[in-house]
Amino acid sequence: MAENKDGAKKGGKGWIGALALVTLVAVGTGGGLGVYLLGSVEKSVDLKKREEADKAVKVLNYTGDLSLRSIGSVVANLAEPTDSWVRIESSIVFKTGSLPNPDVTLAEIRADALAYLRTLSMAQIEGASGLQHLREDLNERVAIRTKGAVRELIVESLVVQ
Repeated sequence: MAENKDGAKKGGKGWIGALALVTLVAVGTGGGLGVYLLGSVEKSVDLKKREEADKAVKVLNYTGDLSLRSIGSVVANLAEPTDSWVRIESSIVFKTGSLPNPDVTLAEIRADALAYLRTLSMAQIEGASGLQHLREDLNERVAIRTKGAVRELIVESLVVQ
C-alpha cells in the first residue's frame, strides 16, 4: 500500500468498506435463497399431504348388508309440564335378515319409544346434551328390545312443544 508523507498506510478504510459490502450482498443472497427454498418445500409438503388425503380410503360406518327402516312419527305428552308434547321421527339400522319380522319389531320399538317419551320432562331433553342422552337411552332400549339385532336408532327429527 502506498504511504503518505507521515509514513501511515492509506486505503484501510476502503478495504473494510468493500468487505462489509460483500458481506451484506452474501447475507442478502443467502436470505433470499432461504426464503425461496422454504416456500418451495412448503408447497411440496402441502401437495404431498393432499395427495395422501385423496388416496386415503374412506371408512364408512355402514356396509352394504345393512338396512334402514323408518319407525315413523311417535307423538307423546311429556311427564312435565303436562301440557307439552314431543314428536320424534326416527329410523333403525339393522343387518339384513337379522330381524325375523321387521314390521313387528318396528311396532314394538315404536310402542317402547312412546312409553319412554311419556316419562321424560322438558328439562331432560333440553340442549345438545339432553338430545345426546335421549338418543343414547333410545338406542339402549332398542338394543334390549331386539337383543342386539338393531345396530343403531337414528333420530331424524325431534319437536317439543
